[in-house]
Amino acid sequence: MTLDQLRIFLAVAEREHVTQAAAALGLTQSAVSAAIAALEARHDTRLFDRVGRHIELTAAGKTFLGEARAVVARAEAAELMLSELGSHAKGAINVAASQTIASYWLPPHLVRFRESAPEVDVRLEQGNTSAVIEAVKAGTADIGFVEGEVKAAALAVDQVGIDEMVLVVAPDHPLAERRSLKPADLAAADWIVREPGSGTRSEAENAVAALGVPIHERRIAMVLPSNEAVRAAVEAGAGIAALSELVVAESIRGGRLERLKPALGRRAFHVVRHKERRLSKAAEALIDHCKSA
Repeated sequence: MTLDQLRIFLAVAEREHVTQAAAALGLTQSAVSAAIAALEARHDTRLFDRVGRHIELTAAGKTFLGEARAVVARAEAAELMLSELGSHAKGAINVAASQTIASYWLPPHLVRFRESAPEVDVRLEQGNTSAVIEAVKAGTADIGFVEGEVKAAALAVDQVGIDEMVLVVAPDHPLAERRSLKPADLAAADWIVREPGSGTRSEAENAVAALGVPIHERRIAMVLPSNEAVRAAVEAGAGIAALSELVVAESIRGGRLERLKPALGRRAFHVVRHKERRLSKAAEALIDHCKSA
């Protein structure tokens, strides 16, 4: 049994999908399948059941999962200790970020950070705010970047940026001609929203409620899994949405979306880390870079 086999086992167990695990690890699907098969054959134990296009942990696999995580965590702690003996930031950082941040805000910061710390390998995973918080709590991500309010007692939270939420519709939508919307206009409109657990959805609900339209009074026409899907639906005339200015700026400049009043206000971007886990120099350096940029 090798550490590489354990890391592959964990990646497959967390995703329940060989192809996705292979992509995350930068390996071929056949290499991942071979590693799992070798692990099962060596110990004469089936770790996964194949169910359609997905796989599921067997009872033995579920029992082994905790120990595998512990072994890999101890190995990574040893690697971290050795890397900390150096005089400058190096090594790998596992970063999780919500969709808006991962797609629009964070990439330019990562480029500039890499210029100042070329020996640091940043591995970025994207998910909604709830998924990012869970990843940091579970230790699968060293740090996370999320928008809006963070409610997690186990995590330390620092502000790293500011974002603005805006209301948008297609240029030919009836609301596009209004100089400023009233609560009744917002309540009667068809809303295109993100999925539950999304920081963008949560912040939008709070902002619209502050304008006098409670969540239960909004008419939800579509629930979509990404900012880009929401933006595309609104551009096609499906309804109104509240999105980050970062997401819609290009569409507004290109005349594909119309920005509406009133303004929804600003929200904070935060970096989160586990209070009880020691960060590497590399992770601390990335946080410092984002806070000072």
